[in-house]
Amino acid sequence: DFIPRTAEIVDDLCFIKSMHTGAVNHAPAINYFLTGAEQPGRPSIGAWATYGLGTETEELPGFVVMTSRDKEASCGQIFYDFYWGSGFLPSKYQGVRFRGSGDPVLYLSNPDGMSRDVRRGLLDDLAQLNEQHYAEFADPEIATRIAQYELAFRMQASVPELTDLTSERAATLDMYGPDARRPGSFAANCLLARRLIERGVRFVQLYHRGWDNHNGLPVNIPRQARDVDQPQAALILDLKQRGLLDDTLVIWAGEFGRTVYGQGGLQENYGRDHHGRCFSMW
Repeated sequence: DFIPRTAEIVDDLCFIKSMHTGAVNHAPAINYFLTGAEQPGRPSIGAWATYGLGTETEELPGFVVMTSRDKEASCGQIFYDFYWGSGFLPSKYQGVRFRGSGDPVLYLSNPDGMSRDVRRGLLDDLAQLNEQHYAEFADPEIATRIAQYELAFRMQASVPELTDLTSERAATLDMYGPDARRPGSFAANCLLARRLIERGVRFVQLYHRGWDNHNGLPVNIPRQARDVDQPQAALILDLKQRGLLDDTLVIWAGEFGRTVYGQGGLQENYGRDHHGRCFSMW
């Protein structure tokens, strides 16, 4: 009842109802889900994917992360950078987080008086210095820095084009819902996810917080469902109609389940506690 748009695409979904975990606090549980360890320090799944499979574009990162939250900010849950970290892999495989307001990536624009040609010359000189250091020390992080400077230069041209939605048809924006035009929303992030995928980005990860309903469940769960229902259904439909769903795997999951019994009694603002022994994903 809370996700009618998702219900319309149910034939495209596969539900796994046997998920379980031993970690029932947020950060350890999310980190376990993404890296296989409760403690930070191991590569995330996105880092492994880009390390093992590479990327299909040189204009954008191979692994992009976007975060959003419910409008009412009902949950203070934190997203930590190590969720999309590269662990012991070279840091060029870590996720690049796009911001939800302002420029999606800092310093996309050159300072006043700095032309693109001047920037190119500075980077060329810097690369020569870094290559001398790499020849002397063979530190893979120096190679990463050279590669990331070059990627950042290319992103100055590719990211503004990526985030310019004027080329999207009004019908497509409407399909993702009214929040699709609001930067930083889950709906806008879903639309950007499709645009990233069609441009060859290997791994895109969306986080939406506001699910930790120890109380206020009857009010907050419908809000959360409204946030994600239409955009996530639109993403599946959009990928499908463009032929991108043929080779794109979409995974929707939480960090653990919630108890089957009410927390805080039967008053109107009851909630659910953390529960690791059973939860579902699609």
